[in-house]
Amino acid sequence: MANSNQKPHAIFIPYPLQGHVIPSVHLAIKLASKGFTISFINTQFIHHQILKSQSKTNTIADDIFVESRKLGLDINYYTVSDGLPIDFDRSINHDQLMASLLHVFSAHVEDIVRKIIIKSSSTASPVNCMIADTFFVWPSMISKKLGLSYVSFWTEPALVYSLYYHMDLLRKHGHFASSDNREDTITYIPGVPAIEPVDMMSYLQDTDTSTIVHEIIFKAFDDVRGADFVICNTVQELEPETISALQVKKPFFAIGPIFPSGFTKTSVATSLWPESDCTQWLDTKPKGSVLYISFGSYAHINKNDLIEIAHGLLQSKVNFVFVLRPDVVSVDDPNPLPEGFSEESKDRGILIQWCCQIQVLSHPAVSGFLTHCGWNSILESIWCSVPMLCFPLLTDQFTNRKLVVDDWKIGLNIGRKQITRKDVSEKIIRLMDEKSGHEFRKEIVEVKKALENASKNDGSSEKNLSQFVKELKVLIGNKSKKRDH
Repeated sequence: MANSNQKPHAIFIPYPLQGHVIPSVHLAIKLASKGFTISFINTQFIHHQILKSQSKTNTIADDIFVESRKLGLDINYYTVSDGLPIDFDRSINHDQLMASLLHVFSAHVEDIVRKIIIKSSSTASPVNCMIADTFFVWPSMISKKLGLSYVSFWTEPALVYSLYYHMDLLRKHGHFASSDNREDTITYIPGVPAIEPVDMMSYLQDTDTSTIVHEIIFKAFDDVRGADFVICNTVQELEPETISALQVKKPFFAIGPIFPSGFTKTSVATSLWPESDCTQWLDTKPKGSVLYISFGSYAHINKNDLIEIAHGLLQSKVNFVFVLRPDVVSVDDPNPLPEGFSEESKDRGILIQWCCQIQVLSHPAVSGFLTHCGWNSILESIWCSVPMLCFPLLTDQFTNRKLVVDDWKIGLNIGRKQITRKDVSEKIIRLMDEKSGHEFRKEIVEVKKALENASKNDGSSEKNLSQFVKELKVLIGNKSKKRDH
């Protein structure tokens, strides 16, 4: 029998966006605690942003995993260029960043991966595996070339993966990639009972599929067919049919939610912006009286929509913590809120540029979250039993919204077709009111139980992770045996 006890040494490459880096860091730590050696590769830009966001007293120098190594975890840290200068504005020039990740980044990655392989070959733990974000277009090619097992890490729900994986079916039936996409219900995706076209990811609703992002998606989901395993930041019990159907294609393991140990602020810096601490302010507010508002780290919001949300917030009279990135509308509009907003709301709300979201959501004063429906935000909100007001902006957020509102019934839509201050105000009051919001709080407690149970030692996610590690070790052992012969 092949040696299945060979220690896995994985090169881990997260996609260089905040929402992908966070679960990747936590998964790297989790795998290292299970005996992996991890060589983690961040882009120089992401590392630079993390460094910049840290206060002078909390320096992480050249390595974000310093504290993890002090705990005995075997994690090495590297940085590599994404092909663009450090001071290049990736927020404004989104397409140039994507083009660089598509055409240039793989050469830099291959170069550093070869160096890490050579460096590790004389140690007790040579590199034998690559874990890379599914959205990269090159992992199966590079891992095959270098003789590594390849694990694809999917940071979003299984439903989103499945829709991308079956783009050929959507295209064949005319729901995608035509100038006049069909609008009737989609019922032919394996493991997905039914989904409306408006609930697909924004890129699958587009009629123009010639963009750089579409090229990346097409190539990435072609490349992922060469993965040995797919691991996904979701929970088996929340998406059972979708996951079962995907497991027919290849080993697909639901191992979420991937949080820092004990769901506390992690010892590893992952934030790209300096964080404000709202705890003292929240401590002054009654239990369950505060609405938390954040549109995430990446997507931009239309200024008119933001103004309607701000007016609706004022009309609702609730307390709030409002996270407003300086570039949330555009870098040219650092103060996009309506005139007089701060003065009118100063006694019951605070405006900040960024915060530790886990810290805010887990505070007893917070009982609602107006969210863009990023997947990390949804998982964190569920874990803290905080129901959501859903305002998706981009990509998977529309599909995530469907899970929250339609499937799990733990939130409300605002502005499905058009956003108005009246609708925003009414929905905020409905969600935050003890009586009318009770149904959402009751449902979210049940969904939280699924997450908690999955995370226990005998839970589905822990079992799936152990099974994945076991199968990976066997595969590594078999490859090693073949090389020896």
